[in-house]
This record gives sequence, C-alpha cells and structure tokens, in this order.
Amino acid sequence: MDVAPEQLVSIAAALIPFLEHDDANRALMGSNMQRQSVPLLFPQAPLVGTGLEEKVARDSGAVIVARRAGTVTRVTADEIIVDAGGDLATPGDQPLARLHQHDRYRVKKFWRTNQDTAINQRPLVQLGQAVASGEIIADGAATEGGELALGSNVLVAFMPWYGHNFEDAIVLSERLVKDDVYSSIHIQELELHVRDTKRGQEEITREIPNVSDESVVDLDERGIVRIGAHVKPGDILVGKITPKGETELSPEEKLLTAIFGEKAKDVKDSSLKVPPGMAGVVIDVKIFSRIEDQVVEKDRGERIGEVRRIENDEKARINTVMLDELGHLLQGQDVALMLKAGTVEEYLASGTKLTAATLQEVDLGDVDLKTLRVANKPSNERIRSSIDMAAQERARVEERAEDQIDKILQPDELPPGVIQLVKVYIAEKRKISVGDKMAGRHGNKGIVARIVPEEDMPFLPDGTPVDIVLNPLGVPSRMNVGQILETHLGWAARILGFEAKTPVFRGADEAEIGVLLRLAGFRWAAESLRLQHAAPAPESAAITRMVQDLKKVAGEHTTMLEAGAGLLGARGASAETKELFQAVRGFLTDAARELAERELAQRRQELEFHRAPRDGKNGGRPAKELEKAAGATPAEALEASAKPALAALLGPKAEADVDAAADELLRAAGLTPAGKARLRDGRTGHPFEGEVTVGSIYMLKLSHLVDDKIHARSIG
Repeated sequence: MDVAPEQLVSIAAALIPFLEHDDANRALMGSNMQRQSVPLLFPQAPLVGTGLEEKVARDSGAVIVARRAGTVTRVTADEIIVDAGGDLATPGDQPLARLHQHDRYRVKKFWRTNQDTAINQRPLVQLGQAVASGEIIADGAATEGGELALGSNVLVAFMPWYGHNFEDAIVLSERLVKDDVYSSIHIQELELHVRDTKRGQEEITREIPNVSDESVVDLDERGIVRIGAHVKPGDILVGKITPKGETELSPEEKLLTAIFGEKAKDVKDSSLKVPPGMAGVVIDVKIFSRIEDQVVEKDRGERIGEVRRIENDEKARINTVMLDELGHLLQGQDVALMLKAGTVEEYLASGTKLTAATLQEVDLGDVDLKTLRVANKPSNERIRSSIDMAAQERARVEERAEDQIDKILQPDELPPGVIQLVKVYIAEKRKISVGDKMAGRHGNKGIVARIVPEEDMPFLPDGTPVDIVLNPLGVPSRMNVGQILETHLGWAARILGFEAKTPVFRGADEAEIGVLLRLAGFRWAAESLRLQHAAPAPESAAITRMVQDLKKVAGEHTTMLEAGAGLLGARGASAETKELFQAVRGFLTDAARELAERELAQRRQELEFHRAPRDGKNGGRPAKELEKAAGATPAEALEASAKPALAALLGPKAEADVDAAADELLRAAGLTPAGKARLRDGRTGHPFEGEVTVGSIYMLKLSHLVDDKIHARSIG
C-alpha cells in the first residue's frame, strides 16, 4: 500500500483526482458516471488527472499499439502500415523474410456500439515517422494522444445565475454548442424484414405505388438507399411492397384500377422510413437473405469483388518480394538452365554470367522459374526454397479468399417467416442541448437547464466569458470538495500550460495549489493589466521540482491562503526553486514600478487638464494637493493608491513583503489569493456582489441524452 495507494480503490475510482477529499457516496457516483460518458467528437485529456489515464487507455484496448519498432510507410483513415524490416538479415537467409516485415493495423471507423455511440480510431503517426515497440499509434473512441479523454476541460464559475442553476441545474455557454465541444456521433440501426405472407412474398423495389419520384431519388435500382445520403424524418430508406388481400373495391378504387391497371390494387407500401426525431447520413447498409434475387446478387458481387481485390494485392506483393529476392540471389551466378516461360527455348545461354547490368535487362516474369538453375549448388537450393515458399504463400492467400467467398455465398440464417433482412445504419451528430445530463468526476451531476449566448455569460476582469456556471450550494452538503481543488489546480494548469497528475491519496496538497495559483495569477495579471514585463513562466520540469521542494518546506497544515510565493525562497528549497523566487520578486518589482508610473502619468494628465485654457480664458489654478500628487515618487504614488506592499518593493529590499505585494498585484487585476475573481454580469455589465470561485473543471456528457428520452404519444 505504501508503494501504490491506488490499489485500495478500483480503476474507475483511481481516475478521480482528489478522491481523498470526496465523500464515499459521491466518489461512488463519480466512478459509475465515468462509465456512462459519451465518446465526444473532439475529446480532451483532463488538465488535472491522476496519471492512470494513459495506462487505462492502453490496457482497455481502445488504442492501437505498435507490435514492433519500425518506420511508418502508409497512413490512411483505414489502415496504418509499419515497416519493421530494419533488422532483417541478408536476402535469402530466410526465404521471403520481407513478406513479414510489414505490420498492418486496421483502423476502426465509426463502428456502432450497443449504446448507439461510435467507436472511431484516429491515426497519431505521420508518413516516415519512426515508431518504437509498444508506442500508441492511433487514438480510440474516448482518448486523446493515447490518454483516456472522457470529456472536456471548461472554464467554470461557482455562483447562482438568475435562478437558472437552481437544484443542480447547469447553465452553459453557447460557445460549447458552436465549437462542438460536447458534440458526439451516434449511429442508429434500422431494420426491415421481408416476409413470406399468406398472400405472397413481400418485395424490395423502387417501384412503390402512390409515391412521387422525389421521394425515391436517393434509392438505387434495387430500392435501397445509397450510402452517403442525407436523410430526415419520413424519408424512405428501403422501398418495400406487400401483397394486399382480395377485398371488395369501392367505386373510386375501381375507377383508379380501370385507369392505371391491375398492379395498383394488389400491393401496398410498407417501406422502411426514417422515424421521427432522427436525421443524419447513411453510412452502411447490410443485406441478409435466404433467397436469390437481384438485391442480394449485387451486394454479394460487391463483397466478392472486394475479397478478390485484396487477394490480387496480396499475390502481387508476394510476387514482387520473390522476384526482388531472386534478383539478389542470381547476381554474380553462372546460368546452368534458363528457359522462356511456357516453351523449351533458352532465355539466356548456359554459362552466361549474371552481372547487375545483365539482370536489369532480364524480366524474371518471362522466365520459367520451375526449371531455373545456376551452376552453384547451394545457391540453387536457396533459389528453389524462395520459389517454393512464394508458391505456398500464394496458395494460402487463395485458400483464405475461397473460404471468405464460401461464407458470402452461404444463405444467411434468419428468423422463421423472414426471407430477407436489410439493416441501414444512420450516423447523426448530436450537439449538447437543454435536458442533457452532465457530470464531473466527483459525483457532481446535473441537467443542462439553459444555454446562454456568450455575451450574456459572467465574464472575468479581462473580458473572457466563462463556459459553465454551477451552483455553489451543490458542494457543501454533498461533501465533494475535490471538485473545488480540481477547479483551482485546473486554473493554474490552464494558464501555466502544464498537465497536473495528482494520484489518489498522494496528490497535490493545499500549499502546492496555493503557490501554483499565485504563479498562474502573476501570468494572468501581466496579460490582463497589459504589463510590459512578462511574468515568470516555469517549464513543466521546473514546476515538478518546485512541487517536490514545497513538500519539504511547507508545513503539513499550510492552507491555500497561507501558501504564498515566499515559500519558494524558504530554507531547504533547491537552487532552481530559489531562482524562481528571485524571478517572481523581480517581476513584482517591475510591475510595481510600471503601475506607479501609470498612476503618476494619470495624475499629470489631470494636472494638465486643470491648467488648460477653456472658453478663451486662462486655465484655473489646480489644487495644491493635485500638484503635490503629480510630483510624488513612485513609492508614494503606490501607497496613495492603497498598495503599500508593492510600494515597499521600490524601497529598501529588506522591508519588502513579497507575499503581501503578490496579493496586492492579484487584487489590482481582479483576482484574490484564494483563487477567486471579481466577475461581471454579461447582461448588465455590473460586477457581482461577491467574489466568485473560477477555474477549469473536467465535465463529461453522459449517455442520458434528451433526444433519446423525449417522447410524444396520443392520449386519445
């Protein structure tokens, strides 16, 4: 347990950061709801994870892993080919060794799951890229860069918003809809049964009675919708007619029969149509049949053609490798016997030396390989083994192709009374909408109640609108404080550009989060206040080193508020961390000087305004206080604007309190040391009364979508 505390909990629970700060009931909900997440169109790996994400993605089989090291020779949406032949011995040591030097990986494209979601793998490698054995070369359905990615990182504010997030309701920004942040692909399977009825067989056809030509424009000559067609509710997918019983015709029907002939009366339209509430693109059609007809023949013909194409490609590859190898083996040999294919005429005279130039002129495809002999006996054996091995490989490919064709030609097993079955697969893109269920990883679930225009959302002091507004009352009673720690650490990770890994029971503590919040705050403040001097931007390695030092120098019970930037310069910290402290101090001094200069420039402007002539008269005499203020020192200007700690940085260094100065700079930018911000209402532009916790949180879209639940029925 001391080595890996994650063993105490399940894999799903070990994916929850700050699990130790969550109530057990909520942790249970969090681990269960991760299993219900919908694979998104653009998944994002979490900014705050536990370090198990890559391991889970790899071990689940969702990603494609390179079996051997090599170079990528082909990348398409459907396959990746890796040439692993770098370590092959000389040609001929192992006959046709080059045949097995390429590893082929099939990429799954939009496979349907039992939940109607889509499994779609995406290649991560490029042509010519070198890959190592065990490297992840393609992402899966809910992974990004080989890491598990069940949802998206969004900017969150914990605050009530006009009552719309009452009782776990969630307010979302329209940006998430517009940018497809929570869009997902769903694949629906629709079936049509063709039965043998008492009145005769039903029939799949394009000729449907009382249906206009526009309605069948996307059907092929068999009456089945083409792949790639955009369909909407009511569109015909498969045309089918059913024989009618012999019923007494009304006078109107008799008239129609007299005009249009007999066919109209004895069949009715029973086509497969797109049900209400579904729209999308047809991505596949599968036909199963017990009987032979043109519908099945065309489908089988296409499938057999594909098998034959693959067979011919494989045979051509075997032939190319064999001829290449024979060229190497024949070089420098003396011909004993070389006949033209299908004749007894010599291709090259006996005793001819096969130099590289001679071999370039020889087309081995025109040579009878069965009778080919050279003077050197060991070489003859190697040539013979290569030719025999190629023949065996070709036979194996042919046998495999014949087996596949036999399976295609066998009649399908269908339920009693059903003679044909057609399955149509429709892919639809679903954006997040009101009524969808969302959740974080801490059991913090809710229903989307309102999707608000970006300009109406609460916004940060620099004008950035938040993405999602959660109710703060959902935290204390549920006792899942992990989401707040995740929000703060996510804010720091988002701004400083690192990925946080906080394993269960040995993750980041308050002191580390407090220091990281301040470092992120400096960077944010520098951009928000448009300071000329950039804030310190430590690399990921420097942040890791700093966190290790903080574990030594910070007290066990140091809170987020107490953990200031001063800890970086504490005794016991490494030289790199102390350098970072000096950089922070230097930045704060530069920022103080710049803010003081701005303050003085504003005062001078006011002074000029008072002195300027107006209405043809000389300017008034400014107040003595204004003249005095305009002539103040930078330190005095800062003290006058309630920034004494920043002013102290411009005086003797010994008197300066870095932590207090840092807090003053953050407050000047609209942030607080506790990770809160002064937000403004997007509707009115007025600031909210209190400071609001803002940060980055990882939210999932769950497979309880309103599109599947909304349902209308008659009550008549």
